[in-house]
Amino acid sequence: MVTALIFAGGTGQRMNSRAKPKQFLEMHGKPIIIYTLEHFEAHEEVDNIVIVCLKEWISELRRLLKRYAITKVTMIVPGGDTGHMSIYNGLEAMKVSAKEDDIVLIHDGVRPLITAELISSNIEAVKQYGNAITVESARESVVQSVDGKTIDAVPHRDEMYTAKAPQSFRYGRILELYERSYADGKAFIDSAHLCGSYGEPMHMVQSTKNNMKITTPADFYIYRALYEALENQQIFGL
Repeated sequence: MVTALIFAGGTGQRMNSRAKPKQFLEMHGKPIIIYTLEHFEAHEEVDNIVIVCLKEWISELRRLLKRYAITKVTMIVPGGDTGHMSIYNGLEAMKVSAKEDDIVLIHDGVRPLITAELISSNIEAVKQYGNAITVESARESVVQSVDGKTIDAVPHRDEMYTAKAPQSFRYGRILELYERSYADGKAFIDSAHLCGSYGEPMHMVQSTKNNMKITTPADFYIYRALYEALENQQIFGL
């Protein structure tokens, strides 16, 4: 069984959108969360989808799922106060049906420019290595600073990568790590950070192009431009 765990519990404070959370903002009349879900809905290897959503927006999400014929969603779970807790809530809720060896792809609801190829690469890597962290090569030099004032190290750029999504795992193992972090009272930025903190070996999968997360107003406009460019390629063969 392959499950896509989509977390869409953010309030979008950096987006400066008071009316709607960022995942419900529309582009060409369709919410961002639907663009994201459609990739997993269409993928033949994905069996079902679990969504972690802001509690007060669950009814609206159900309406959208029906409107856009998203049929693979088997569960909608209320989100937590942080992204970490939202993922934890989703994994805990999956206990009712998921098995330890099942594959779970953890993905941002506001990362809609993924591809079927990337989903397939994640699934295959989990089958071979036990997990898959989608990454992108660093485009600029990365510096390390402990105090935020002075630079302590400048790692070689060709050894640096940015963690993206999906981040994919065997269900039993990632659940175990999230439950361990909950017991320890720790929260992490993403699943890769969680695994790194507990010494879990990780396998990299190279991201496809433009796999961006929509967080700020500028991200939204970049996404719109990229989407329209991709659309033009299909229509006009550009």
